[in-house]
Amino acid sequence: MDTNSNDNTGLVFDVKKVTKTYQMGEVKVHALRGVDLQLFEGELAVFLGASGSGKSTLLNILGGLDTPSDGEVYYKNQHLKNQDMIELSHADESELTDYRRYNVGFVFQFYNLIPSLTAKENVAIVTEIAKNPMDPEEALKIVGLEKRIDHFPAQLSGGEQQRVAIARAIAKRPDVLLCDEPTGALDSETGIKVLEALQEVNEKLGTTTAVITHNADIASMADRVIHVSDGHITEVIVNETKLSPSELRW
Repeated sequence: MDTNSNDNTGLVFDVKKVTKTYQMGEVKVHALRGVDLQLFEGELAVFLGASGSGKSTLLNILGGLDTPSDGEVYYKNQHLKNQDMIELSHADESELTDYRRYNVGFVFQFYNLIPSLTAKENVAIVTEIAKNPMDPEEALKIVGLEKRIDHFPAQLSGGEQQRVAIARAIAKRPDVLLCDEPTGALDSETGIKVLEALQEVNEKLGTTTAVITHNADIASMADRVIHVSDGHITEVIVNETKLSPSELRW
């Protein structure tokens, strides 16, 4: 089964035979079982699977938050055109820290905003450690919150807090945006607004975006849908016609 594109132009991630095994007491848990995958510059990919399928483990490995038990993971920084791909699977902790800091933006199900800081200040925390950050107000404008920059998290709805988290993730201009169940704690109407923000980031900034979800309806907005089950990639579907988030319902 071909899980990838036929064209390696703009290759961002190249994952080869990746396995991940956790030891839980006397039991070995096989989270990933020989995954092969490629992700490409500027695409929006949705990883679809049930809880426990291995999709979060795969995303954590792509983001440098975890390392594989076996196999290889290569990453190409699109801003360094002449550089060979970096092997993340054997990088040390210092290298992974730099990789996460400068190349990857993360969005999780829970927003992890600092309650005592405004939306603008929550975003500014990231820009202070980035090499070429955008202005926090610009990042908040991209996600449609330019009128809420001085509000504290408690004054924002759940969807607005998640959009602040997206603004924080993109403010350092990452090449890759990795989103783990970004609408998991939201109702349909609010979740669609968050998905619109992710689509805006993907299209306006060209950020390679990976979204993991158990919600099959979200898959309709992706360039590619990557089905994950029992630690395997079982199917990859290219959406010839994508739906906009406003057309989604669940």
